[in-house]
Amino acid sequence: MDSVETWEFGPTVRRWRDRLAPEAVGVQVGRRRRAGGLRREELAALAGISADYLTRLEQGRAAAPSAQVVESLARALRLSDPERDLLYRLAGQIAPGPDIVPSRVPPSVQRLLDRLSHTPVVVYDASWTLVLANAPYDALMGETTTWRGLERNAVWRNVARLPSRVAHTPREQSEHEARLVADLRLTASRYPADRTLRRLITDLAAGSPRFTELWDAETPPPLADPSRQKTVDHPEVGPITLDCDTLFVALDDLRVTVYTAEPGTEDADRLALAIVLGTQSLQL
Repeated sequence: MDSVETWEFGPTVRRWRDRLAPEAVGVQVGRRRRAGGLRREELAALAGISADYLTRLEQGRAAAPSAQVVESLARALRLSDPERDLLYRLAGQIAPGPDIVPSRVPPSVQRLLDRLSHTPVVVYDASWTLVLANAPYDALMGETTTWRGLERNAVWRNVARLPSRVAHTPREQSEHEARLVADLRLTASRYPADRTLRRLITDLAAGSPRFTELWDAETPPPLADPSRQKTVDHPEVGPITLDCDTLFVALDDLRVTVYTAEPGTEDADRLALAIVLGTQSLQL
């Protein structure tokens, strides 16, 4: 990799940040705002990285960003496919190919997510690693921006029984874990050359006997969840029973989970209140 190309990573991110209208990515702006593009802290929040790290990247004081950071920046900047490939090259990375689990959110799916900006939505890739969670989701379920490493993987969060606001009975929790692991097995069969996926499976097996038990099961459970409803125990609003629908984006192998409540119900009112309380605190 030419050092000149690597040096261009930061200035290129800065140029693309300056050209992106805040309204295009759902950032509210005041009348006195002078900058036409995104502020550094706004892009950092959208990409799920610290503003300090983004500053160092733009100024060339941080080198060799990971593929996850590059993908997060490409998504936050709404880059086209050629621009995304260029950003990977400038970072000294190779853009993921068809044999790698994709984490790309294509523009058409992003437009769909933009229309759901007031609805809790979370997106996972085929390994059940978090791709993005919108502000209403964080308001409902708790902050995801601090998750790092295995914490970002839904299989790990479930088999390790990490804290969750979703109220499951022991049987529901066990069946949910089994479905997630079974789906991960199918993903592994589709992407046998993905080293990151193999490392994830190795880490899961090393850290959780429960994962190993489910992975080695001779008869995987059906992938369909018999119940679309989830009860979320919100710390400020109380229990909220919601419809939970997971949509599969076939060509991009993404899982998009949407949480809604029937209009006019007490659950709908509680959901709306939880979102208001959570998004207000996120903006402070």
